[in-house]
Amino acid sequence: MTNGHESERRPIGSALLAPGDAIRDGWSALPRQLKWVFGIPVFALLALLPLNPPQILDTPGVSFGGTMAQFAMVAIIAIGLNVVVGQAGLLDLGYVGFYAVGAYTVALLTSPASPWNQAGPNGLLGTHWAWLACVPLAMAVTAMAGLVLGIPTLRLRGDYLAIVTLGFGEIIRLLADNLAGVTNGPRGLNELAYPRFREAQEPPNGVFSHGNSLGKDNYGTWWFWLSLLLIVVILLIVGNLERSRVGRAWVAIREDEDAAEVMGVNTFRFKLWAFIIGAAIGGLSGALYAGQVQFVAPPTFNIINSMLFLCAVVLGGQGNKLGVIFGAFIIVYLPNRLLGVELFGINLGDLKYLFFGLALVILMIFRPQGLFPARQFLLTYGGAARRLLRSGPAERPAP
Repeated sequence: MTNGHESERRPIGSALLAPGDAIRDGWSALPRQLKWVFGIPVFALLALLPLNPPQILDTPGVSFGGTMAQFAMVAIIAIGLNVVVGQAGLLDLGYVGFYAVGAYTVALLTSPASPWNQAGPNGLLGTHWAWLACVPLAMAVTAMAGLVLGIPTLRLRGDYLAIVTLGFGEIIRLLADNLAGVTNGPRGLNELAYPRFREAQEPPNGVFSHGNSLGKDNYGTWWFWLSLLLIVVILLIVGNLERSRVGRAWVAIREDEDAAEVMGVNTFRFKLWAFIIGAAIGGLSGALYAGQVQFVAPPTFNIINSMLFLCAVVLGGQGNKLGVIFGAFIIVYLPNRLLGVELFGINLGDLKYLFFGLALVILMIFRPQGLFPARQFLLTYGGAARRLLRSGPAERPAP
């Protein structure tokens, strides 16, 4: 029976965004195995997209493969930030600091301008495997940074934690800017290592090098394929964590930390786990950025980029892994699609911050939980609980 007051309690704009709910609910109702049956072909079609982009999606101002590579990199950042913000409910405004630590780890170990360079024929990392060897090192260093930051600060909550993390991001950027003897200061570090794969006469330095800039399968497309493979691996790991005791503890902390602590959850330990895991994923994305651009400088890691990463999580839906990936696509694709498009003499691509600000204001009014909010089930015995609730009183077992 329909409640007469149901329409009064319905959030404003829910009818407008009902397709997002329908997609989310339909996807959530599928068994896990069936999700992968549908998901694998979708990822395969997504991987083929740069080779033949539809006219409506193509970015005429820039390479579509490069745009997709940037999207995949930001999607990895969004998944890592979603662990911290969406799963554990920790407001982190300085996540760009972990991104910077991962990028500078690769830069310091592989750039010829770095005093710590270990790449090259005589270096410990060699030439062909230098970038690949730096990826786990970057993740380990950023995880350690998350541990060092988290131990003294994760006893704070809310706005206080947000201010501390914001300060961490700025400290990392300022250190990179002022330690000129190590980081080369504002001039940055260049000639960074990248994967040496399929080296031939054309392109001579492999498909991941900037020399492979022509054609649909340019270096941006190859970086997109590599990042897409990493996204699948990360989704598997994070998904298993969500269904484990760790994920249930994160949800409990996010909903009510005091109640979780009273129920016996070691809130500090599980918040620290979220911080470390999120930091490691951010470091992986930083390593991808360093290899793709082959140049690292402090202005890249400013507070504006940190806000954009958080914007991707909020737009897509906090706690929803696939939702934040969609949010990352909006953040990256929209400015590149509008680049070169002029209206009244104004380049719309330069107004991306205006568009994102308006989008957030509208979203907070009509859809504060994001476009694809997470739908929380009973994570333990969820299927049995749902069947019990749907059954009539006569079908329920006697106590």
